[in-house]
Amino acid sequence: MPAVQENVTKEIVIERLKTVNGPDFTGNIVDLGMVSEIFIADSKVFFSITVPAARAQEMEPMRAAAERVVKAIPGVAGAVVALTAERKGGGMEAPVPQRPAPRPAPPAAPAAAPHPAPHAPASHSQGKRGVPGIEAIIAVASGKGGVGKSTTAVNIALGLAANGLRVGVLDADIYGPSMPRLLKIHGRPQTVDGKVLKPMENYGLKVMSMGFLVDEETPMIWRGPMVMSALTQMLREVEWGPLDVLVVDMPPGTGDAQLTMAQQVPLAGAVIVSTPQDLALIDARKGLNMFRKVDVPLLGIVENMSYFLAPDTGKRYDIFGHGGARREAERLGVTFLGEVPLEMGIRESSDDGTPVVVSKPDSAEAKIYRDIAANVWGRVNEERGAAEAAVPSIVFE
Repeated sequence: MPAVQENVTKEIVIERLKTVNGPDFTGNIVDLGMVSEIFIADSKVFFSITVPAARAQEMEPMRAAAERVVKAIPGVAGAVVALTAERKGGGMEAPVPQRPAPRPAPPAAPAAAPHPAPHAPASHSQGKRGVPGIEAIIAVASGKGGVGKSTTAVNIALGLAANGLRVGVLDADIYGPSMPRLLKIHGRPQTVDGKVLKPMENYGLKVMSMGFLVDEETPMIWRGPMVMSALTQMLREVEWGPLDVLVVDMPPGTGDAQLTMAQQVPLAGAVIVSTPQDLALIDARKGLNMFRKVDVPLLGIVENMSYFLAPDTGKRYDIFGHGGARREAERLGVTFLGEVPLEMGIRESSDDGTPVVVSKPDSAEAKIYRDIAANVWGRVNEERGAAEAAVPSIVFE
């Protein structure tokens, strides 16, 4: 019986990875410079393999082989291995010899759904295992990218904190994690007693993001099971609590990651972010319908970039139209949570990692976000009350 390796090191991982053949059996993935920086936390190993984007799908067996050999190392509790697209300086400048593509490996069987908690409430969270120490989980989502979802999510989180709540943020936008920059957080997360990750912190928020584990400029190519494995670890293997609320910055769109997250996590509700124009609202409707189909309460809609006030004259311009999200909320019977202007200070403070709610707490823009946060929390409590009222009481006489 092999001896258990108490301390898993990068050197051990690298040696094992040298046994994994590169594309078309040309050398190994380490010597070809395909392996990223290796991060180890709580005996779990995280790294990516850089491949040509055009050949990403056929490289899945190579990724699986790398994950397999690392998991076989004594002392390794788990591994998350991702494929990343080729980019200059990523270790794949030398052309890879082109040969006939091998037959793709059959897709891995989907992971089994988590077992329901023994005392799960008879509501939309039925069958979904909660996260210890977190009272409520809120998803901030959008039907498409580019509508300011992440900026809205972080300012809502800071607004909730400013209103006296204990708040955390999970950056579930695996494809483009932005919380490290928005909240000016650098470094790698530490472990607590060698068991779970300790969330990073700033501005009173507890934060976890894939951006803490990979380089900011690394484009990720994620397959469905990989996404859920990473999200599950960042959600359930982090010392979050105690928190009143965890704000989840969801990936844009309505794909597999968003749907699975909505189906498996006991969400207290979802906030949809949209801009006023019709094209954005079409995508926002898709997000609304997705949450409705999986029985997640809709807390409301936020209209971002609602209007522009000229800084020199104070004149208002409706660049993207105005009121579209409010009208859509009324049409669908969903709460309209508020409108956020297109304002230079919001953009500048976000780029600087000092969101407007903390950098300019007395500004009109900060008050808008605090009011939206109050509206969101009010809707959470309404949904809680409705869920409790729906559970019949049993009286023994």
